[in-house]
Amino acid sequence: MVQLEDLPYAHLLQPHAGPLRADARYDTVHFDGPQSGSATGARFLECAFTGTALDGAKLRTAAFNEVWVQGSRWVACDLADSDWQDSRLEGTVLAGIAGYGSALRRVVFRQCKLEAVNLRGATLRDVVFEDCLLRDVDLGSGARLTDVSFPGSTLEEVRLGGSQLKQVDLRGAVRLHLPDAVPGLSGAIVSTGQLFDLAPQLAAALGIEVKDR
Repeated sequence: MVQLEDLPYAHLLQPHAGPLRADARYDTVHFDGPQSGSATGARFLECAFTGTALDGAKLRTAAFNEVWVQGSRWVACDLADSDWQDSRLEGTVLAGIAGYGSALRRVVFRQCKLEAVNLRGATLRDVVFEDCLLRDVDLGSGARLTDVSFPGSTLEEVRLGGSQLKQVDLRGAVRLHLPDAVPGLSGAIVSTGQLFDLAPQLAAALGIEVKDR
């Protein structure tokens, strides 16, 4: 697991004080503990977030470039149309998040919990969910996923209907529960065992009645 001192910019980090500000530029800043304020349209470059608690924070259209988030809890935050690039989130809870229209490129989620996260219309490219729990996550309605994988992750009530998938690798997931499996899985890669697990959903969606006698 990556530690704060492992970051290439760790020696440059300066502690943050005061509330978050809209349209601000934060360069090599260390955010630690509870945070308040609105950061709509803010820019975060080479920043670290450790143990941060964000409750209802406004982060719409904010940009996160080469940021590291560890052991944090972000609840009911507005991250719509935000931009994430070359970033890593570890041991973090994201709950009740509005993330529709956001863009994620080369982002790693490790041992994170995502619950009630709206990513409709989002763009995910080269994103890894490693040992994560995704529950009630909406990745449908125009979302575009390319080279996304889920090693060791549990997917519960994850919606993919209306999304565009390309090289989305589900083989490493330990559990798949996809309510709209048939219209949402085109472009995904699943294992033979997963295909058997999904068979009842696929048959029901296609109107196939399965009887052995």
